Amino acid sequence: MGMQTGAHIVWDWNGTLFHDNDAIIGATNAAFAELGLTPITLEQYRALYCVPVPKFYERLMGRLPTDAEWQVMDATFQRHYSAQMGRCGLADGVAELLAGWRSAGRSQSILSMYGHEELVPLVRGFGIETHFIRVDGRTGPSGGSKAEHMVRHLAELAEAGVEPGRTVVIGDAADDAVAARGVGAGAVLYTGGSHSRASLEGVGVPVVDTLGEAVGAAERLVGVQS
Repeated sequence: MGMQTGAHIVWDWNGTLFHDNDAIIGATNAAFAELGLTPITLEQYRALYCVPVPKFYERLMGRLPTDAEWQVMDATFQRHYSAQMGRCGLADGVAELLAGWRSAGRSQSILSMYGHEELVPLVRGFGIETHFIRVDGRTGPSGGSKAEHMVRHLAELAEAGVEPGRTVVIGDAADDAVAARGVGAGAVLYTGGSHSRASLEGVGVPVVDTLGEAVGAAERLVGVQS
């Protein structure tokens, strides 16, 4: 892929490009059932969700899960999520937004906390892989922050001419903004995924309700014309 010198978007996957809320809630409640916890609604999930994920469970249990409990819950979540995600699709307008950004001569990539080996064929299956100069999923244990992965992602992108100061991370979680801040990139947060608007607005970055608005905000952050 060629060198890139213009504006760049790092897209989150789950809850952003990939509208998987139903699978997330179904898998979360399956994990909760393993410990006898009461099922939660999407609204409750979005009000309480945080990373690292064991802290999210602490908010619901009143204590951190033990290592053994975490292993059971995480394995249950991953199994049920994999079974349910096939019924989910891309968020509204994604294909057009990706094509438009690319046709304007700008670059984009994906950084997700979904496992890398599962992410790549999923992106390819939606026919959108060619829009990205890099697709990175999580390597290593699940449940942590995106920050360290973002450092590696931007280091790899630097070889293609991507500059942090011309980069905007678009995601649905406060952790996306924290990871962006750690590498000197901008961030825009989208309310359609794992966090409520109220929980996102305290982060100090633009918060939007559609991915089209997210792209517009990204353009303003890096000073480009739509």
